[in-house]
Amino acid sequence: MPFPDRLVALRKERGLSQQKLADLAGVHVVQLRRYEAGGSQPTLDALKRIALALSVSTDMLVFDPAERDPGDDLRLHFEAMARLGPDERKLVKTLIESIVLTHDVRHSGVPTPQGAMSG
Repeated sequence: MPFPDRLVALRKERGLSQQKLADLAGVHVVQLRRYEAGGSQPTLDALKRIALALSVSTDMLVFDPAERDPGDDLRLHFEAMARLGPDERKLVKTLIESIVLTHDVRHSGVPTPQGAMSG
């Protein structure tokens, strides 16, 4: 769902008029109408204030629920990490960051030195 539709849906779920949400978020009602119509994108500051006024995270305003969640194949593994100690979690986090970085470099089109990141 695009941002404007998500914004309208959340506002209506909370029973707020455009004017009331604009007042709560500290934005002009005309600007809020532009956001809802898709004619304008809020600044980061405005996005934060709108999220606070709607009592949601900025992620909830910007992303569809499935966009930020790990896939089902990884979800159970991430849930299991709650049982790990702090040092083990740090190690897993470092490993994941390394794999993602390696992937990004390999797919960036930037040549790497011969033999680097092979495997």
